[in-house]
Amino acid sequence: MRFSVNIPDFGDFADPRTVATVAAAAEQAGWDGLFVWDHVLHRQHQGRPFADPWMLLTAAALATSRIRLGPLLTPVPRYRPQQLARQVATLDHLSGGRVIFAAGLGGPLEDEYRSFGDAAGPRLLAERLDEGLDLLRRFWSGEPVNHHGRHYDVRDVTLLPATAQQPRPPVWVGGFWPRRPPMRRAARWDGAVPLVETARHGSVPDAAEVRDLVGYVRKHRAAGAEHPFEFVIGGATPLDTAKATDVIGPLHEAGATWWDERQVQTGPDLDRLPPVLRRIEAGPPVV
Repeated sequence: MRFSVNIPDFGDFADPRTVATVAAAAEQAGWDGLFVWDHVLHRQHQGRPFADPWMLLTAAALATSRIRLGPLLTPVPRYRPQQLARQVATLDHLSGGRVIFAAGLGGPLEDEYRSFGDAAGPRLLAERLDEGLDLLRRFWSGEPVNHHGRHYDVRDVTLLPATAQQPRPPVWVGGFWPRRPPMRRAARWDGAVPLVETARHGSVPDAAEVRDLVGYVRKHRAAGAEHPFEFVIGGATPLDTAKATDVIGPLHEAGATWWDERQVQTGPDLDRLPPVLRRIEAGPPVV
C-alpha cells in the first residue's frame, strides 16, 4: 500500500513556497505522493487566496526527487485539451516521470462552470471528459493527432515532447460512490478515486463500501487487462502511527492500494500549514 498527502490549492497552500516545504517534508517523512486540488472557484472557501495547481506542483517537483505528484483531481472539461496536455507533459519531464493524472468532472459545478458562463450539465461534462481524456492520451504519445468529435476538433497536430512516462502517465478517475458511471469510466483507465457519499472529504469510509466499490470496478475492467490498477481511498487519520494503522488496515484488506491523507473539508485545519505539517512529519501508517 502507498500513502499520499492531499492539500487544497488555497489558504496557506496558495503559496508555491509553502507547497515546496510540504512536498519536501512529505518525501523526507516517507510518504509516497503529494496531490493538490484543482479549483479556480469554490464558494464554500471564498475569501481565501487561490493558486494555480500546476504552479504549485512545479514547486513541489523542484523540491523533491522521489514522491509522485499530481492534481487530485483536474476537471478536464474546464480545460482545452491541448493546453492541459502541454502542462502535464512539462511537469512530467520536470519531475523525471513522477506525474499521476487524476481527472473528473470537478465541482461544485455552479462555481467552476456556470459562474464563468460555461455549460454545466453533468451529461455534457461527462461527454467532454471522455473525449478529452482520449485526446490527452493521444497528445501525450507524441504522434500526429487528427480528431473530429462532438466537442473537439484537431487537425494534424503533433505535440512534442511526449510525456516522459510512456505510453502515458497513470490516469486515475474520480467520482462519487455508489454512483456507477464514474467508476465504470475509472475501470477503463488506471485507478479509481472515489468520494464515498456516506463519508465525504476527510471522513474515513466504511470498509464494506470500499469492498463493494472494488468488486464493482474489477467486474468492469477489460478482460485481460494487465497493467496495475489503483484504488485510492482517503480520509484523516490520527498522528499516532499505530492508531492510524488500525484505521487503514480494514480498508487495505477491502482492496484499497493507496491511502490519501486529507483534512476534513468542513474543519478548521483544511488549508492551514501547521496541522498538515504535523501530520506529515508523524509519517505514514505502516500496513
